Amino acid sequence: MTRALLTLSVLALLTARLAAQEREIGLLPPPLYDPSPVSDAQQKLVLAGGCFWGVQGVFQHVRGVSRAVSGYAGGSETTAHYDLVSQGDTAHAEAVEITYDPKVVSLGKLLQVYFSVAHDPTQLNRQGPDQGTQYRSAIFIASSVQEETARRYIAQLSAAKAFDASIVTKLEPLSGFYPAEAYHQDYLARHPRAPYIVYNDLPKIENLKRLFPDIYRASPE
Repeated sequence: MTRALLTLSVLALLTARLAAQEREIGLLPPPLYDPSPVSDAQQKLVLAGGCFWGVQGVFQHVRGVSRAVSGYAGGSETTAHYDLVSQGDTAHAEAVEITYDPKVVSLGKLLQVYFSVAHDPTQLNRQGPDQGTQYRSAIFIASSVQEETARRYIAQLSAAKAFDASIVTKLEPLSGFYPAEAYHQDYLARHPRAPYIVYNDLPKIENLKRLFPDIYRASPE
């Protein structure tokens, strides 16, 4: 097969995958419990859902998010390095620290995006092609409000049988967040044509645009 034909075949496969994922992903119901913030100050939320490139990319396109940083959570500062985390035995997960304006987007809305399009919460210790505890689905809890909102939303989705399989998302205490190496930051925005991004992460952005037009923004923060 010539290089031109091979390229066309790969593009056709990727296009089909994008279309298939768009058909499969539906909008989940919003949280019934989404309390008003006690302060108008910027808030932070740390989420893990597979490779941090895609999770960061999704939330950079959410209106009200002022910053999204790829990094590590769950383990110690001494092991918060990609080559160590990739071995899967540091207790770290690839995570994203989201800074947001609660006057524009609520905690509940961010969780709705997280469960709807940012990742698949039914995959245990993996997401797509990536396997290991570092790719687990986890919400790193920094306050009682975060814990109660997340716990109630998971219970709500489970009771509604929103997914064909059980939700495996863990609620873990946030002991620290450690930013990842510079070459991991803004990876989706800087490498939109990389095969991994096209195949695994661009469908998430398209689903965000389709399902959340009220908070989607075209230019990433």
